[in-house]
Amino acid sequence: MADARKSQGGAVDAGTSLPQQSAKQPRRMDHMGWKTLDDMDFAGKRALVRVDINVPVENGVVTDTSRIERIIPTVDDIHAQGGKVILLAHFDRPKGRVVPEMSLEHIAGTVADVLGLTVTFVSSNYAEAVDEMEDEEVLLLENLRFHPGEENNDAAFAARLASLGDIYVNDAFSAAHRAHASTEAIAHLLPSCAGRLMEEELGALDAALGNPARPVVAVVGGAKVSTKLDLLGNLVGKVDHLVIGGGMANTFLAAQGINVGKSLCEHDLADTARAILAKAQATGCEIILPRDIVVARDFKAGAASETCAPDACPDDAMILDAGPATVAYINAVLDRAKTLVWNGPLGAFEIAPFDAATNAAARHAAGLTQAGKLISVAGGGDTVSALNQAGVADDFTYISGAGGAFLEWMEGKTLPGVAALG
Repeated sequence: MADARKSQGGAVDAGTSLPQQSAKQPRRMDHMGWKTLDDMDFAGKRALVRVDINVPVENGVVTDTSRIERIIPTVDDIHAQGGKVILLAHFDRPKGRVVPEMSLEHIAGTVADVLGLTVTFVSSNYAEAVDEMEDEEVLLLENLRFHPGEENNDAAFAARLASLGDIYVNDAFSAAHRAHASTEAIAHLLPSCAGRLMEEELGALDAALGNPARPVVAVVGGAKVSTKLDLLGNLVGKVDHLVIGGGMANTFLAAQGINVGKSLCEHDLADTARAILAKAQATGCEIILPRDIVVARDFKAGAASETCAPDACPDDAMILDAGPATVAYINAVLDRAKTLVWNGPLGAFEIAPFDAATNAAARHAAGLTQAGKLISVAGGGDTVSALNQAGVADDFTYISGAGGAFLEWMEGKTLPGVAALG
């Protein structure tokens, strides 16, 4: 096979960042308007499967294989139906140029190991490689973003890709907020459906905000309100309780005339914060801000800290976490809730002791979930890290592996890669 290299793999350490939870999600989403693998006939067909295997690599070694693990159900199901799998993927941001260190060739061996299949990396002559591929063999095409047409959503590049297959499967929800050739344009050129991971994500998100069991609680944390204005504006019209944590909470406290000392705070967004509070009141959404705060003079591990009322922050101190009274109130709200959607920590969770509120609330939510009392869906990079640190990522109903796509969905935006499947 021209310009191709085969990798045959065994087992590797699977990693823990993004736990597989496929058994917890329904397989059919007919009411949502997208087809799934169950609606397609793959026998004797070539499936172009868009995946996200943009995994972290250090010194040439993949340090977390979670994203690769999550495509296993889709690959296995297509093979079980007699289909052939051609993987379409990107890696990093080469910006339409060939950057050798960003070649997918470097991770082909790991993909083979995780899938437990022969994976053939193909750098060129795609049509020839497709014609020669064997049953149970998986082709991995070169980094799509080496081609300018990918991020430009170029119709000609999409047509070139489409000519290689018979059915298009989008299993990359994390890239669904991008209107690229391999996520949007190609879906209009072939019979298309969602893969198992995409199906899981959409089913979980629908359960969280699309058609949720009420009451619904949202936890939104992070450093700056400015990065989540659309998110907050959308949520106050959809949830019953909105917990605001992290540096964002400081901006809301300051907007109410409370001194926040040297805390991270966007004072210029005071009017915006007040407008969000007013909208929440009009829609019947309870905004939950810190009822007590943990403050410190130094932002470092083990720094001396104290707990005080929100309006008692010393002028020379920073608010770095929510206090125990806040956590107790959040937990009481969760006890009455049916659905939780979580994005962002309640404090500076990276450094102890300012991880206490995030850990305590996350563990309480996890306990309710395991008891069958709460549907809990979480996503976003910091959120995944925080839940892993709290030791509860496996105990939530669903943890989304998507970053930007998860946020844009929470903001109520249309995701091009999802809309194209409808």
